[in-house]
Formats: sequence, structure tokens, C-alpha cells
Amino acid sequence: MAFFKDFKSFLLKGDIINLATAVIVGGAFGKIVTSFTKDILMPPIGLLLGDVNFTDLKYVLKEATTNATGTEVPAVTINYGNFLQMVIDFIIIGFCIFMVLKAYEKSKKKEEPAPAAPAGPTQEELLAEIRDLLKK
Repeated sequence: MAFFKDFKSFLLKGDIINLATAVIVGGAFGKIVTSFTKDILMPPIGLLLGDVNFTDLKYVLKEATTNATGTEVPAVTINYGNFLQMVIDFIIIGFCIFMVLKAYEKSKKKEEPAPAAPAGPTQEELLAEIRDLLKK
């Protein structure tokens, strides 16, 4: 029973709730950036580069063939265009998160250092006081 009680308290900590919220929002943000890159940013870039669709870029290792039974054997390809698309997504997401963190850091109030606590008695003074009390 203690295991489940510990697990429940772990799940209900504020840090876990904040982390779960960040993961959900980050996933949704990632989908938005992926759509922006794929649907808005890459088509004009592909057009400028000669009407290229990046997701269709691939290197064919072995062409598609038909075997003796008439079944088509698919081609073996390295789909580097999709990889390029994901790298660009990653860079854009990283840049956006960087900008959000920079804005957050600027918005935080500059905390002034707390005034130093008044200096207490030194060790020698404390020992002298104890000595004097013991003499009484």
C-alpha cells in the first residue's frame, strides 16, 4: 500500500504537473512548426530550387522489380528529403524555443540580493562567553 501512496504523491507534485503540461504544449507546438515548415516554408523554397518537393528526394539503392511470381518488389531507397525536412523543423523549433526563453528571461524581475545578515559573534567571542559563564 505504501508503494501506491508514494506513487500518488509523486504524480501529484507540482513539478510533475508542470512537466506534463510542458510536454503536451510542446507536442502541439511541434505539430504547428512542422505544418508551418512543410506546408508554408518548404513549397516556395522548393519552387525556387527548380520545383523540388523535399519529401520526394531520395537515393535509389535498388530499383523496384517484379519477381517470378508476378509480385512487385518495392525499390530500396534512402529518403533523405524527409530527413532534411525534419532537420529544418528541428532548427525552427529550437529557434522558437530560444526566443521564448530569451523573452522569459527579460521579463523576469531583476532580484536585488538580500541584505547580508548582521555578523554574529566570532568563535573566539563565543568561547570567551562560555568560559565566563563556566567561571560563575
